[in-house]
Amino acid sequence: MSEFKFACPVCGQHMKCDASHGGAVMQCPTCFQNITAPQAPAADSKFILTGTKVSEKKISVRGYDPATNTAEPEKKFPAAILIGLLVLVLAAGATAFVFRGKIFKTEPSAIPKTVAAITNSTPPPKPAPVAPHASDTNWMMVLDDAVTPNMPVAGRIHGQDFVIERASFQNGTLTLRAGARGPIESGVQINFSGAQPESLAGQTINVSTNADKAAPVTLRWKNDGGTQKENYDVGYALRLEFGALEKNRLQGKIYLCLPDAEKSYLMGTFNADAHKPKPKPPKK
Repeated sequence: MSEFKFACPVCGQHMKCDASHGGAVMQCPTCFQNITAPQAPAADSKFILTGTKVSEKKISVRGYDPATNTAEPEKKFPAAILIGLLVLVLAAGATAFVFRGKIFKTEPSAIPKTVAAITNSTPPPKPAPVAPHASDTNWMMVLDDAVTPNMPVAGRIHGQDFVIERASFQNGTLTLRAGARGPIESGVQINFSGAQPESLAGQTINVSTNADKAAPVTLRWKNDGGTQKENYDVGYALRLEFGALEKNRLQGKIYLCLPDAEKSYLMGTFNADAHKPKPKPPKK
C-alpha cells in the first residue's frame, strides 16, 4: 500500500493516510478534531495536502456554477415593473399630502381628559383656615397648658366662627379682624396705650385671669341688631408672643380666652401691618 501525508486544517499537524482511504474521516492526534482526508495526490506531487474539518460547511458563491466553472448570468429586474412601482409610490405620497388634514386630524374628544386637565389645570387653592369649635380644650382660662397652633388666627367671637383676614398694629392697638376694609364687624382689638411696635417686638405678654389690671380688649361681632362690641380689662387669659419687626411687619402668636358666656377665644399666628400713619397736614 502507498501512503501520503496531509496537514490538519485546524492545528497543522501532519497526518499519514493510505491512498485507498482518501475521503475517509480521521481524528487529529493533536487537536482531536474530526478531519476528512483528501484524495491521494499524484505520484510526482511534492506538496503537502490539507484535510477538511468535518464541521465545516461548503460555501456556495451566488452566481457561480461549479459544474461549468463559469458565472451565472445576472438576472435583471424588468424595467417596466420598476417604473410602475415608482409611479404607485409617488401617487400614494401625493394623495396623503392632499388629504393629510382629514387623514391625520385628531378630534378633541380623542385627547385623554387627564392630559387635558394637566395641561390646562391651575394649582388648587390653599384650604382656608377653619375655626375649631369652642370646647374645654380650646377655651382654657389657665395658660399653663395652653398651646398656640402654628396656623393663622381662628376661633369664635360671641358664638360666631372667626377666621383672620387682616392684622394691623396702629397707634398702639393690635387689631385682628375678618374682612380687609371697612368697619370692623368681627374681630378683636387689644390696646397697649400708644406703645410703638419697636418696643413690643420680641416681647411676650402673659395676662392671667386674676390680674388687677391688663390691656383693654374689645370684642366686635355682628348680629341682627347690627355691629356689637364688648370690652374687657380684667378676667381674661392672654399669651401674646411678638416676633421681630421687619419691613414694617410685626409677626406674632396669640392665645386669648375671654370670660363671656359664649366662651370666645382666638388662637394662632398673625403678621400685622405696622406702617406708621402719615401725619395729618396742618390746619390752615
